[in-house]
Amino acid sequence: MRAVVAVFLVALGLTGALSESARAGDRPLVVIELFTSQGCSSCPPADALIRELAETREDVLPLALHVDYWDYIGWADSFARPEHTKRQKAYSYAAGMRSIYTPQMVVGGIDHVIGFKPMAVAETIAAHQMASPRVILTGGLQDGVARVRAVPLTDEALPARIVAVLVRYTRREQVRITRGENAGQNLEYANIVTAMDEVGEWDGQANWQLEVEVEGEAPAALLLQTAGVGPILAALRLR
Repeated sequence: MRAVVAVFLVALGLTGALSESARAGDRPLVVIELFTSQGCSSCPPADALIRELAETREDVLPLALHVDYWDYIGWADSFARPEHTKRQKAYSYAAGMRSIYTPQMVVGGIDHVIGFKPMAVAETIAAHQMASPRVILTGGLQDGVARVRAVPLTDEALPARIVAVLVRYTRREQVRITRGENAGQNLEYANIVTAMDEVGEWDGQANWQLEVEVEGEAPAALLLQTAGVGPILAALRLR
């Protein structure tokens, strides 16, 4: 699996000119949501990709959303949340899909990669980074308050309802699995989502500003997403 991950990282451009460009900060932040479960034997390779991306890429925001529908197999995922399952179902419904899977990645709120397909993920990330951004999102976090500003970058009409989603996550955890399909394994997870809350709404008209309290010290990010789990128009790391 490590060899596959290494090939994946090379495909993403972690060496050479592409990596230099990413470090220069001229690429949009691409959001990857992995729907996963501690009880799924097919998920560890995808979990490892999320961990590698979290450790090595500043221009990618990988998020692990643990679902609860594997819990009945014999191991209850300690990170699972029913709202993650609901979000995955909403994505699948919006895409016209009849089923949900683990592992399943959604890139930029719109492109689906089912199963462990690292080259498909790499190609999808590259496509999102090459696309012309429609919104620029800037700002930061100070004294527990996030202040952000969104500016349209296109003459084309933006969606009439864009929601601001505050994401909180845990950077790293290790879990000893004692039952189920992954029994006996020590698995490492990264960027484990603990909360996703809608904290504002924008009509896509003119410039827009938001102030929101961000409690605690956990990592946080803000997503601007078309309402109804549509495309993610912009994202910003806050901490």
